[in-house]
Amino acid sequence: MDEFMAAAIAEAKQGLIEGGIPIGSVLVKDGKIIGQGHNQRVQNGDPVTHAEIDCLRNAGRIGNYQNTILYSTLMPCYLCAGAVVQFKIKKVIAGESKTFPGAKEFMESHGVEVIDLDLDECQQLMRDFIAKNPSLWNEDIGE
Repeated sequence: MDEFMAAAIAEAKQGLIEGGIPIGSVLVKDGKIIGQGHNQRVQNGDPVTHAEIDCLRNAGRIGNYQNTILYSTLMPCYLCAGAVVQFKIKKVIAGESKTFPGAKEFMESHGVEVIDLDLDECQQLMRDFIAKNPSLWNEDIGE
């Protein structure tokens, strides 16, 4: 596993420690992390503070996102995939998509290269969380 996905996993674990949903994300440009974040819907009482959105907010205005790579421990949902497409991020690397399929096809249909690493660690984080917090998870995915 590369250092960037490891950083995204560390963000996911931080979210879990805070009582939130264990999803983490980092934004990389020129081989350096320029933003990182984790799902903070529970912590902030904000329905749109998904990990990828938190990450982009923390990166701040960088002008052009075309030469960035977004890492996320879970395949981005349509909300986050919309941000990827809007900002013309050309590559997304997801830790897994088994517990939640996300919006892979949507991103690909807009020219985004999407790589699913299918990592056991990311799957286990989500499986454990979903088993313990099914109603919170269903709220997060809009069910």
